[in-house]
Amino acid sequence: MIRGVRGATTVTADQPELIYNETEILMKEIVRLNQLQPEDIISVFISTTTDLVSGFPAKAVRSIEGWQYVPTMCTHEMNVPNALPMCIRVLVHVNTDLSQKEIRHVYLNNAVVLRPDLVQETNK
Repeated sequence: MIRGVRGATTVTADQPELIYNETEILMKEIVRLNQLQPEDIISVFISTTTDLVSGFPAKAVRSIEGWQYVPTMCTHEMNVPNALPMCIRVLVHVNTDLSQKEIRHVYLNNAVVLRPDLVQETNK
């Protein structure tokens, strides 16, 4: 079965090191909570708000051991007024036996405001 796993995080400034670090933390938490292996991953789609331009979050994903062959792609999120700034969002397509309800979506830092319903589930 193919499932989508969502996640998001934020950074405090548009600096490559922050983008890479927070993206890696997010991805590792998605992997941990959903008990995934690199071979389970079909692809990773990453978007950032338009205020993040100093680094590609996909670079952080490819730097995780075993992930160098996982297809990743970056794009910018829609520039909607009053949207959460400095935000990195991911959609990870995975092969899994987990049901839709069992998937653990991950929202970190200021991104917890995006889906408080899923954050509560993640922390159970």
